[in-house]
Amino acid sequence: MKVLVDKYIPFLSGILEPYAEVGYLGEDEFTHERIKDADALIIRTTVHCDRILLEGTSVRFIATATIGFDHIDTSYCISHGVHVCSCPGCNAEAVCDYVEEAVREYLISLSGLSSLSKLSKNFTLGVVGVGHVGALVARMAEKKGFRVLLNDPPKRIGVSLRELAEQSDIITFHTPLNREGAYPTYHLCDEALLRCCRPHALIINAARGGVVDEKALLQSGHPYVIDCWEGEPAIDNQVLLSEQALLTSYHIAGYSVEGKKRASAMCITAFGDFFGIESLKNGEKVVSLHPDTKNMLHGDNAQGWLRRVSDSLKAHPEAFTQLRKQYKLR
Repeated sequence: MKVLVDKYIPFLSGILEPYAEVGYLGEDEFTHERIKDADALIIRTTVHCDRILLEGTSVRFIATATIGFDHIDTSYCISHGVHVCSCPGCNAEAVCDYVEEAVREYLISLSGLSSLSKLSKNFTLGVVGVGHVGALVARMAEKKGFRVLLNDPPKRIGVSLRELAEQSDIITFHTPLNREGAYPTYHLCDEALLRCCRPHALIINAARGGVVDEKALLQSGHPYVIDCWEGEPAIDNQVLLSEQALLTSYHIAGYSVEGKKRASAMCITAFGDFFGIESLKNGEKVVSLHPDTKNMLHGDNAQGWLRRVSDSLKAHPEAFTQLRKQYKLR
């Protein structure tokens, strides 16, 4: 059996070698030619698995060490017998921390104070999408004293999107990216929705690039925080460098040591289940024994860390991919 693994996924090196031939590739190395005789792929959002990549290959298992899987053509995979799994909830706490830091920075910019609890009582925070991340964000905001509004039509939770927009001072999106179906989310935050918002409402997108129409956002005059960009890594410098861009980052909201551990563990468990390898079916235990769990140091997580990330991206917008690769997990 041959397995190809994205070399930037931590806590996997050495784990699968007793059971398979394992290769570690950079994101640009996952080509049709390189993967054609592989049985399994373990990837991130940077590898797009579609007909062009997969057709005529031996791939029958794909694990993505991410919450979402809009980089995978699931329809093609289902019709061709390729099992696909993601890691829902793996980085939910990290994204919640990101939103908390973004909101804190926003309120500091308004008042100069740094405590959310002192500032929140006069603000309403709207959460669009109440899955793993959205639910955590809502609980965090309630504990800090915000009035919280929820919107999640598939779950039949909360108020209408228009009502949330009209009443919220801060709106944070935590939906998947769906272009079709009963509940499409592509450009969910569009010109029409922005017109319903309070004049200076903060818009946060730490969900998926494309959930927010960035051009409409730029023209709306609203301040914003963006971690997930439409068309990344080729991001729109006008959107990035605008004075409205309170904070920006290079798709690292979910990048924490604990989040990466959970994602790797979930991939290992799924791999063990699919291929019937008993010793890998408890991925959490396997990862806990990995030497990197003791050696990996946390990166910058001191107050103001998101401001420092934002400054680095605005100073070097052309280095989006490199900054993301070099980012030290919080």
